[in-house]
Amino acid sequence: MAPSKSAQKKDSYSVILPTFNERQNLPIITWLLNRTFTEHNLDWELIIVDDGSPDGTQTVAAQLVKAYAPHVQLRPRTGKLGLGTAYVHGLQFARGNYIVIMDADFSHHPKFIPQMIAKQRAGDYDIVTGTRYAGDGGVYGWDLKRKLTSKGANIFADTVLSPGVSDLTGSFRLYKRAVLEKLFESTEARGFTMQMALAVTAKSKGMTVGEVPISFVDRVYGDSKLGGEEIVEYAKGVLQLWWTT
Repeated sequence: MAPSKSAQKKDSYSVILPTFNERQNLPIITWLLNRTFTEHNLDWELIIVDDGSPDGTQTVAAQLVKAYAPHVQLRPRTGKLGLGTAYVHGLQFARGNYIVIMDADFSHHPKFIPQMIAKQRAGDYDIVTGTRYAGDGGVYGWDLKRKLTSKGANIFADTVLSPGVSDLTGSFRLYKRAVLEKLFESTEARGFTMQMALAVTAKSKGMTVGEVPISFVDRVYGDSKLGGEEIVEYAKGVLQLWWTT
């Protein structure tokens, strides 16, 4: 049975957006988020967690806090402390009972958020994840090498862990707040492998995960943070999860 309109109005959504050198991308992604949530009459906020960007990201973010008040918060940190801990930091300030995590570089388009919300409501899922590798999802702007690396990483993890999730490394997700808090308490991974660890831990605890196909588009401005060290970390993380779950 679908929730009543009165029940739906009580839902609020906090988007946690980690940033590092995203001065050019941040104003547009904030505008898109505002448009998306406003058009669908949803209660929302954006929490920008910046890790001491030297390019002026925090100056731009402070301007956005004023322009979109009261919907935007800036919660900076003193240095580049990592993606996983940025989500943990942002969650401390979130007011929503649902949490959206995504990237700031346009690889994740806000237009998919209403689809994720609809999917969550329809099945009362604990987590809804955007997937590049199911339905009409896809990846655009990557060369063949990077596509094969990403797909291979997911196949490797799926073979070893059998989590039943088609896109383990995806970082565009909607969580029930209480679920994400519980996962943070029981998941040690905080680096590049955190997304995979959260999904695998959720499945092992019997939490429900729905999927929405998304189009993943490579960043327009700035440089990718993915390198050889992250790939090695990922492989180690898969094996550690296999051993511990």
